[in-house]
Amino acid sequence: MAVKFLIALILVIAASLCWVSSADSSEAAFVKKTISAHKIVIFSKSYCPYCRKAKSVFKELKEVPFVVELDERDDGWNIQDALSEIVGRRTVPQVFINGKHIGGSDDTVEAYQSGKLAKLLGIEVENKDDL
Repeated sequence: MAVKFLIALILVIAASLCWVSSADSSEAAFVKKTISAHKIVIFSKSYCPYCRKAKSVFKELKEVPFVVELDERDDGWNIQDALSEIVGRRTVPQVFINGKHIGGSDDTVEAYQSGKLAKLLGIEVENKDDL
């Protein structure tokens, strides 16, 4: 009986050592490749009001982000899991500029209002409207 238990325990340990986290998945590779390939990336859901708010910031700045609408992709859930492993947040939106994680909607709006976003984008902003 003890031998069977020991064998089962060894198999469980071996299986856990072989586990590949989602940060090593094809979805994580997609996230990293997308972030590095585009100046502005927003991981979003089309129905999300916070995502719309983050996207409106870039519209105000006359900048066009590359948007990944997770709810419109078959692998959206897995991409969101990979994002969670990469940035430590599972919520949307998640915004990246020049490969740097900015954060979510509130972080993006705050960076816009403080002028940090324009600086990161290398643009001049004369008059900021309230969002």
